Amino acid sequence: MTGTLDTSISNEAPSSRRGRRRRGGEKATPNLFPQKPFRQPRHIFRPIEAISADELESIHDASMRVLEEIGMDFLHEEAKALLKEAGADIKPGDDRVRMDRGLVEELIAKAPSEFTLHARNRNHNLQIGGDAIVFSCVASAPNVVDRDGGRRPGNRQDFGNLLRLAQFFNIIHAPLGYPVEPVDIHASVRHLDCIADAIRLTDKALHLYSLGRERNLDGIELARIANGLTPSELVDTPCILTVINTSSPLRLDTPMLQGLIEMARAGQVSVVTPFTLAGAMAPVTVAGALTLQNAEALAGIAFAQLVRPGAPVVYGGFTSNVDMKSGAPAFGTPEYMKAALVSGQLARRYRLPFRSSGVCAANTVDYQAALETTLSEWGAINGGGNIIKHAAGWLEGGLSAGFEKFIADIDLLQKIAEYLTPLDVSGDSLALDAIRDVGPAGHFFGTEHTQARYKDAFYPPIVSDWRNYETWAEAGAPIAYDKANMLYKKALEAYEQPAIDPAINEEITAFVERRKSEGGAPTDF
Repeated sequence: MTGTLDTSISNEAPSSRRGRRRRGGEKATPNLFPQKPFRQPRHIFRPIEAISADELESIHDASMRVLEEIGMDFLHEEAKALLKEAGADIKPGDDRVRMDRGLVEELIAKAPSEFTLHARNRNHNLQIGGDAIVFSCVASAPNVVDRDGGRRPGNRQDFGNLLRLAQFFNIIHAPLGYPVEPVDIHASVRHLDCIADAIRLTDKALHLYSLGRERNLDGIELARIANGLTPSELVDTPCILTVINTSSPLRLDTPMLQGLIEMARAGQVSVVTPFTLAGAMAPVTVAGALTLQNAEALAGIAFAQLVRPGAPVVYGGFTSNVDMKSGAPAFGTPEYMKAALVSGQLARRYRLPFRSSGVCAANTVDYQAALETTLSEWGAINGGGNIIKHAAGWLEGGLSAGFEKFIADIDLLQKIAEYLTPLDVSGDSLALDAIRDVGPAGHFFGTEHTQARYKDAFYPPIVSDWRNYETWAEAGAPIAYDKANMLYKKALEAYEQPAIDPAINEEITAFVERRKSEGGAPTDF
């Protein structure tokens, strides 16, 4: 990889352009990337309940008091009109909306507890909610980084390559965001090119950004075309997702509200996620930050149900803390983990799917990155997370998408998925005959029981190196960063672009060209 920009997306996969052989004659085959077929891991263990039922109710009650007594600003006239008609308290000419807890609870009860997010390849459809887990890769980073090209602004070439990695690895169930923001595409048409690229380079579920009504409508239409749906079928077929971030504290701005309105009307998915950093945009205590998060999330979810009862929504938790010395966001902290656990409890209380994240504040692929990402994932998994965003490639508090970090995280996610695979305790697995044959002081390497199972007995790591010291040293003492740098390039060579119906491809091209000729979307928000 280099920093050279390539603003075109070829319909030809890198593997077919360059062939399957690498320098030194080594093949870039799937055998270098042991992975299981595409499937969603399931929560087989009970989520951890970090606080008691009474303590959970105290957070719920405090959140309702925030919405009733303090209120939340809704910066959108249509949204305020809908809320006023539903019975919310809004003074003329004011943005502050106060909502009775009865109204909030009545509305959120209309949201589905589970639904299907459809993909262009129906084999990649995703269950959202219940015991199902979705891992998504890094999204929205303004920069991209690898060892060869260094840290650089996001661009379309790297954007496309990160999408290729998201398609290649089965443990990434959907990209759910631009892995990096391609700033070499003008903001007025960027969404058109990016969503079209995601449709062509992957066949997994789609994402759009709620940055104004036009972008929502364009993204929804591209998803409809990609999935071969009629407008009436679209409303009953969730096939694109957006994240709605509140402007904490206590504000929903115009683009976000436009997004909630258009996505709900079209029957598409909104993940309502307050950006509550304890000590900055939220109270310094975890309980206070969670109270604010809960109030904001429920306000957005209730509003979506007001627009269209039954609209698919997800309860988003992103509460963490800041470094009180510098003010910078911190992730993978003990506070982040506690917040993830309680956020999951809150989501389950309201019978809503729960979104969390696998994030870190590390600036490179090092011990800090591994530690914080693992702790974030552990909080998300033990909190019962259904959608875990940013789970591969996130660096620098979200300011960079890392190619080597992407590969290191794939290894972590595959290990988590294996951990969540139920243990086999069948008669054959108990191995009594093998134990009887070996007896005392023997070994099991050569037994028939071992020989029949050794190839698939244990998880085969991608990045972890299990060789002994002497063998490892003789190979040049490679570290994880070295191996990840090599492996992401091999994965790009092994990538194969998924097939797409030519008629759908042509319709996407025609729509994008027409919208570009019309000027795309406004950039004055």
